[in-house]
Amino acid sequence: MQTLIDVDEMNILLGAQHCHWEDKGAFTGEVSAAFLKKLNVSLVIAGHSERRELFGETDEIVNKKVLAILRHDMTPILCCGETLDEREAGNAESKVEGQVQAGLAGVSPGDVARLVIAYEPIWAIGTGRTATAEDAQTMCAVVRKTVKDVAGADAAKAVRVQYGGSVKPANIAELMACPDIDGALVGGASLDPDEFAAIVTY
Repeated sequence: MQTLIDVDEMNILLGAQHCHWEDKGAFTGEVSAAFLKKLNVSLVIAGHSERRELFGETDEIVNKKVLAILRHDMTPILCCGETLDEREAGNAESKVEGQVQAGLAGVSPGDVARLVIAYEPIWAIGTGRTATAEDAQTMCAVVRKTVKDVAGADAAKAVRVQYGGSVKPANIAELMACPDIDGALVGGASLDPDEFAAIVTY
């Protein structure tokens, strides 16, 4: 894929959905950050809700991945988000705050500033349900405030905060109008060329 990007001089970056935190070892089936770097990968997702929910990845594991990705000079896309039960119990903000704090442990303010942090409410992924623009803005503001508390005002201003969760052409405009949303982590809609093009070209 990177060869095609280079040959056709495409103005896009290559990303990966997952990596292991160790550079080498007996981890059959895993791919290391070192290997991804050799493939000219620029961005790597860490802590996607499916990895957390289905594969039991803890905040500690996600933090190890973030540090590994940074160690190889790639950009982590640190994901955070709450379940429906956590939201209905009034624990959405504390859950996200905890995930962001844990994910950034040991990361310098300068490195925090170049991260992408994606808020993805688990209850809105692949369900057709979407957080309202107001919900998304509120939670993305929580992410930015947490970054400020952890790494300072400059990092909070520079970090890119994305919203992910049933992003579609129909809601991209109102989501991108929110002051604390800098972009979108697009899931299912990226599989439909027309829908994805409408989102990207908005």
